[in-house]
Amino acid sequence: MEIILFVGKALFSLLFISSGINHLKGADAMAGYAASKGVPAAKLMVQLSGLFILFGGVTIITGYWADLGALAIALFTIVAAVQMHPFWKESDAMAKMTEQTAFLKDLALAGAALILFIM
Repeated sequence: MEIILFVGKALFSLLFISSGINHLKGADAMAGYAASKGVPAAKLMVQLSGLFILFGGVTIITGYWADLGALAIALFTIVAAVQMHPFWKESDAMAKMTEQTAFLKDLALAGAALILFIM
């Protein structure tokens, strides 16, 4: 069972390690999208969020400060869900469905991170 837990943590962490690196390497490109969603100081926030989720992913996979990393990921995904995917503001049905799916995905990831936090 421990190997399954490790594989699960690795798969979960991979998303955030990869995304964190992409936030840092592609901050300029991502900043425009973040700004369009009302994020203040968009480039700085993209870079900070990249560090935040990279930290979370690395701590979960290594097991060092994994609880703190899981909490960081939970916080990030909840904020991202509300700030970046406000489906309730969409009038177009397709856009609303796309944003709602992304919103719920982020909440599901937050839930998984909170489960890891208490383990």
